[in-house]
Amino acid sequence: MNQAMTSIDGLADPLSTPLSELDVSDPRRFEHDTWQPLFERLRKESPVHYQAYGPGGEGQDGDFWSITRFADIMEVEKNWQAFSSEPSIAILDPEPDMILQMFISTDPPLHDDQRRAVQGAVAPKNLQEFETLIRQRTQETLDELPLGETFNWVDKVSIDLTTKMLATLFDFPYELRHKLTEWSDAATSDSRITAGAGLNIDERRVIMLEMLEAFTQLWHEHKANDRESFDLIRLLQKDPKTANMVDDPLSYLGNLMLLVVGGNDTTRNSMTGGVHFLNDNPAEYDKLKADTSLIPSMVSEIIRYQTPLPHMRRTATRDVELGGKLIPKGSRVILWYVSGNRDSDVIADANSFIIDRPNVRNHLSFGMGIHRCMGNRLAEMQLRILWEEAMARFKHIEVMGSPTRICNNFVRGYRSLPVRLHAR
Repeated sequence: MNQAMTSIDGLADPLSTPLSELDVSDPRRFEHDTWQPLFERLRKESPVHYQAYGPGGEGQDGDFWSITRFADIMEVEKNWQAFSSEPSIAILDPEPDMILQMFISTDPPLHDDQRRAVQGAVAPKNLQEFETLIRQRTQETLDELPLGETFNWVDKVSIDLTTKMLATLFDFPYELRHKLTEWSDAATSDSRITAGAGLNIDERRVIMLEMLEAFTQLWHEHKANDRESFDLIRLLQKDPKTANMVDDPLSYLGNLMLLVVGGNDTTRNSMTGGVHFLNDNPAEYDKLKADTSLIPSMVSEIIRYQTPLPHMRRTATRDVELGGKLIPKGSRVILWYVSGNRDSDVIADANSFIIDRPNVRNHLSFGMGIHRCMGNRLAEMQLRILWEEAMARFKHIEVMGSPTRICNNFVRGYRSLPVRLHAR
């Protein structure tokens, strides 16, 4: 087994190599889906684990601590005073001219003020209004899919649906909605964390500037056309503490990037992951076919099993003890959600995909504490509606080949998943 794993991802065997010689953050483990043995070993042998060098190998700056057990991750999440979200939620610090202020990478009170301004977009009343629109657009997308021929589910379903939803959330020009996906992908495609597969800093600067210019124009257009709407930009404009955010380009762009990426990656990659997991676990697919009332439970299990964002970073504000280790002030502390979601001490049979498992919403994919994903209910709604409409139309969604995954340690995503639809 170890030889096969080594040949697949080209990395050292995670079971026999000394932990001090393994780069926990190497994105190739996620590209080839070989991350599980390493994190299982860390949970057992070194749940609070120090790595003396950054992503990219020995000699690289950016040492960090990996937190891999569910309980330890929860402890850090609940203690924002000792584990700050500033200056970054990624392992490496951004380049000096790319330091964007987004509320997920701030602490109270600034975090609370900016989050509160846009929270209304996903309030229960607005979610009810969203549901009708989401269902209508889901029906349109599914009705246009070809039957009996192989196509890429990622392009025709996952990207299409999430891009339509993002356009709605921002009241963004519908005919240009593909730009939202491009910008989201660019925001998380840093060549420093993608084994050279991502964009370099100059390429990212150009794309981020394009995004800023487009959204600055959109801000002024929305301001001039102050119609009644609950889109995210108008919500920012109406809140006194964010009404002038456009005058601070780094803050405006940072929060836009957060909302675009947050609205894109969780839903988009879980839409693909669900199809993949059901085909890999035919007994669970049979359960679903026999009882579609399991869809809400299945959605939570898909999000846990996928864990669309494998990690978040915190920074120690003081010397702090965790799991018997002393973490010095200023240390990077990486919360590996993808590992916590497979912690069998908390989640029974955690490596298995079980759509009707008890306490199914007890997972870390949305984070915990003050930074828990504000759009979690919206993401769950989108996935629930997709599966309700898919089960009404298709007898079976058959995976025709292996998925292609992106090489990234911050987003656990897919490039392609070939499928074929069988009508009822």
